[in-house]
Amino acid sequence: MEILIKASKRDSKGTGASRRLRRAGTVPGVVYGGEKEAVSLQLDHKELFLQFRHEAFHASILTLELEGKKESVLLRDYQLHPVRNTIQHIDFQRVSATEKIHVKVPLHFINAEVAPGVKLGGGIVAHILTEADVSCLAKDLPEFIEVDLSALEAGHSIHLSQIKLPKGVEFVQLAHDNDAAVASIAIPRGAKAAADDAEAAE
Repeated sequence: MEILIKASKRDSKGTGASRRLRRAGTVPGVVYGGEKEAVSLQLDHKELFLQFRHEAFHASILTLELEGKKESVLLRDYQLHPVRNTIQHIDFQRVSATEKIHVKVPLHFINAEVAPGVKLGGGIVAHILTEADVSCLAKDLPEFIEVDLSALEAGHSIHLSQIKLPKGVEFVQLAHDNDAAVASIAIPRGAKAAADDAEAAE
């Protein structure tokens, strides 16, 4: 699914100019990278925010349309207003089809309800990571990565090395020998005490 962002070039720069743009319902931004110069942008806040609130916007290759020309970009940074939650500024990076990119991709946890640690052990799933940094070519970038918890026992964790990745995608942390835990199942203190009491009674 193509996510299209329409922008126009921004001539006025500086804090005062940016403030005027925001008052007019426009977001100042920039696109940079590749072999081209950085270009200052302005985008319609209403249109941008409709896209921005979707998870895919933050971990997908986006299509930026600037003065009739389209190019592939990634969202690289943004600033939100602390009170109004409006987008104050946004940065995009151009993407090459032949160079690997590093992107944080959301993790989607599935089958928690049938995990032995939950179903039989009365445990609670703790999400240690909610996203992970991946390295891949732009064409291979997944919108999200599924983490299957169906075999997870109480008191155990699932690590990055145990997650099945799409072809051409690798975890950056694993490449640096960091096999981080992603989720675990903890036994609630009350349930553990009850189990200990039952064991003592036997």
